Amino acid sequence: MKDLRKVTVNNNNEKQFPGCSGEHKLQKKYKTQESAEKFYNREVYNYITDGMREFISQQRMLFIATSDANGECDSSFRHAEKGFVSVVNTKKLIYPEFAGNGVMASLGNISENPHIGMLFIDFFNSRSGLHINGNAKIVDNELLEKNLELPEYEQVKNLMQKLPQKQVTWVIVDVEEAYIHCSKNIPQLFT
Repeated sequence: MKDLRKVTVNNNNEKQFPGCSGEHKLQKKYKTQESAEKFYNREVYNYITDGMREFISQQRMLFIATSDANGECDSSFRHAEKGFVSVVNTKKLIYPEFAGNGVMASLGNISENPHIGMLFIDFFNSRSGLHINGNAKIVDNELLEKNLELPEYEQVKNLMQKLPQKQVTWVIVDVEEAYIHCSKNIPQLFT
């Protein structure tokens, strides 16, 4: 599978970087274009690699970032047993939304704006993190089968039976970008 998030060259022979214009302006201002180009070309994928899949299967926590239609942001934390986030295939993952305080801030944002940022961090073993950015969709239990292929649906059905908390609905994320976070900036925590 090819990585499609690389730096490209346009018709004017100018480099075109992934990301937003704000990133590009700051890369130029702080003279980090060369390191950014190396990062884009070596580290950023538009799918979940086998190593990322294994990493996700071992995680018990997830941080998510969403925003509403006006761009007002919210970040939130999710936690359950290992495997509560399931990689459906290289371009899609799914996680359960559990009953909580009833505010529904993250789901409310997703209902208005599908963009989501996900951050998995292993503070205990590998001291590494995984960023996944994509588009999220809220899917209730009764509609899961219509939104997943049969083997994927069976995988999620098995996951449902293992969930210890009361689950409200599901969030399916179509992956646009995935990359590993440098471990030098993640502290080691001890239990």
